[in-house]
Amino acid sequence: MAAILPGSAAPMARAIAPAAAVRVGSGAPVRLVLERIGYVLFGLFILFTCFTFIRPSPYDFTAIPTLGLWVLLGIRLHRGAVVFLALLLLHHLGLLLALMPHLHEPLPREWTFQSFYLMVTCVFFIMFFSDNTEKRVTLATNAYIASCLVAAVCGIISYAAPGSLLFTMDGRAAGVFEDPNVLGSFLTFGVLALLRRLLTRDTRHPALTGLALTVVLTAVFLSFSRGAWGATVGGALLTIAFTYRSSAGPTRRRIAALAVCGIIGAALGLTALMSESGIAEQFADRFTLTKDYDEGVTGRFGNQLRSLSMLLESPNGFGPLRFRVIFDLDPHNSYIGAFANGGWIGGFSFLGMVLTTAFVGVRLCLVASPYRRFAQSVVPTVLMYFMQAMQIDIDHWRHVYILLGLVWGLECARLRWLAGAPDASRRVHSVRPAERSFARA
Repeated sequence: MAAILPGSAAPMARAIAPAAAVRVGSGAPVRLVLERIGYVLFGLFILFTCFTFIRPSPYDFTAIPTLGLWVLLGIRLHRGAVVFLALLLLHHLGLLLALMPHLHEPLPREWTFQSFYLMVTCVFFIMFFSDNTEKRVTLATNAYIASCLVAAVCGIISYAAPGSLLFTMDGRAAGVFEDPNVLGSFLTFGVLALLRRLLTRDTRHPALTGLALTVVLTAVFLSFSRGAWGATVGGALLTIAFTYRSSAGPTRRRIAALAVCGIIGAALGLTALMSESGIAEQFADRFTLTKDYDEGVTGRFGNQLRSLSMLLESPNGFGPLRFRVIFDLDPHNSYIGAFANGGWIGGFSFLGMVLTTAFVGVRLCLVASPYRRFAQSVVPTVLMYFMQAMQIDIDHWRHVYILLGLVWGLECARLRWLAGAPDASRRVHSVRPAERSFARA
């Protein structure tokens, strides 16, 4: 029932209207009941994002019913996302073409299948967030924050009690993730969303929000991920800057005061953590620009440099997961990986996705609209992921596709708003009981 619809046209709503007329025994419309179930499923879908160590994970088990139910209820593809979706499809076409010579190899086949699965979820997120945007983005943000709290608590426990069922790596917290770098980066959006709520007083319980922010920040630190540290600090600075620019005088003063207090609090917290000798040693070991495995001809950066000339002569790339066969290591650079896995088609389309998303995202943060407040925590996270992509492979991170869906869903909603089609969720004055389990911190 999905369709590409311009502006505020709503034939889809008329197509599903008969379903709303059918009533169950309680007198409630069937569509209303299904929507409530759909929102609960969607909240669980986002909440389970942090569970990556089980395959298939709870995230995967909720994906099929969630996507299937919302397709049944009716989701639309707005023309504002067509350029990005064309690039996304082109990228995966490149992966498929590069896979052809290696179809007999199980790992490249499986990796390519997972890529297409993540592409489908990205398309769904864009379509889902394009309508009833305020309500759906709020639900997704609350569920993501809840997921971050679960992941953060598990990460702290894994650091404090190594050898438990939870994951650690080289003395670094991983929790429910197998890789501490992914844990730290996953938490970045939770940090920025909570930070912006404190800056703008967009929270009913500031003390609880501050406590949640402290817990998540602690887990980011204990992941000892240089990329996650940089992404969190850089994203926080961007969120503060965007929020400050779009605020009035009194709010600007509060933002400035809170930023100063936050810096002082972070410094005190870091000092307290560094008083423990094990943490201080791990911090000193990780707080460097390069490690031994980064350097040398066969190190990470050496492999990347050697691959460039080879990729210039290989329009079809090496094939999915073939970089590791040639260099004994993954590229740890999503831009080089895009060309290696998908050839020139996959690589240039990936660059196009990054550039168009960055342009649209920054505009969302700067130009006044009902959706700017959401963008000011989502977009800095995505921009930091694009920076991290230069030193780690992000192309199979589930949360990246959630956030890409948020950016382009917000852009579609903004275009509909400019065209005079208000977000239906702005007419909803209360949250249904089925969704209150994901209430804001």
